[in-house]
Amino acid sequence: MRSKITINDIARMAGVSKATVSMVFNNKDQNISRETREKILKIAKELNYIPNSIAKSLITNRTYSIGIILPDITNPFFSEIARAIEDEANLMGYNIILCNTDNDVKKEEQYVKILISKLVDGVIFIASGHSTKALKLIKENNKPFVLVDRHIKSYKNHYGVYCKNAEGVIKGIQYLCSIGRKKIVFVNGPENLDVSLQRLEGYKKIMTEYGIFSNKYIFSGDFSLEGGKSITEKILNTIKDFDAIFYSNDIMAIGGMKILLKKGYKIPEDVNIIGFDNIKITQFIEPELTTIAQPIYEMGREACRLLVRVVNREEIDNKIIYFEPSLIIRGTTG
Repeated sequence: MRSKITINDIARMAGVSKATVSMVFNNKDQNISRETREKILKIAKELNYIPNSIAKSLITNRTYSIGIILPDITNPFFSEIARAIEDEANLMGYNIILCNTDNDVKKEEQYVKILISKLVDGVIFIASGHSTKALKLIKENNKPFVLVDRHIKSYKNHYGVYCKNAEGVIKGIQYLCSIGRKKIVFVNGPENLDVSLQRLEGYKKIMTEYGIFSNKYIFSGDFSLEGGKSITEKILNTIKDFDAIFYSNDIMAIGGMKILLKKGYKIPEDVNIIGFDNIKITQFIEPELTTIAQPIYEMGREACRLLVRVVNREEIDNKIIYFEPSLIIRGTTG
């Protein structure tokens, strides 16, 4: 079995010093001729040389790796946003380490410790809850981080990428009212998440303005298929006089639709349904889901760009980026 190819082997074959090879691999080759550089890279390619990333990081003080902490990889919203981050990171020369916390703050803290031990250059953080311990660990270890999607009250002025949640709900309610729906149930997300509070705030505000607000129409569930199914069962067992249900995310809406259809409800004839997020699968269920679209890919891309700028210590005018939500009308309303 052949021994591992080293930088010394490449230097010997290229007829240059080890330092010259090192400068080429670390992009510090401004004073090295193009001919020599190409010769070194050609030999490295022929030998299938893989640089030692740990050794490189000691020289550059960078690992060119980014940690992504997200709460639920089975929720397409988070998998889609992770894909956007990965695509942009690769374009910028970074690799990612993906950490799924299952909405568990203890697991979140463990992953933060792992990422710090891996010497990541920065972290893109989507909270599982209040997440203050995990963020304190990141901050105490001087790791740049960017918050995405879910606000953390104690870090409200920190670098972040968000969607205007309350405005999205307001747009959805305005549309439902414009087509004659007045008895609109609102299914909120977990009450320990600021994103849930923002969406509920939007619902209360616009329903009050229209003079049709009632607490009896507010329910809370988990941001999951099972959460949508169980809360819809509760709705059907609690109230009868409703003509629309606004779910706080698409996955809940899809779970809820399954129960409604099973119970004999026709959508949209008997009840209108709106979700929130515009995950890709909403276009492939039947009927297709009307939803409030977050620009998911753009949010992930901008989060990555913002983090890299923070890592590079660039001057940043807009620490917090907000995206506008939009109404996508499909087959579950009308």
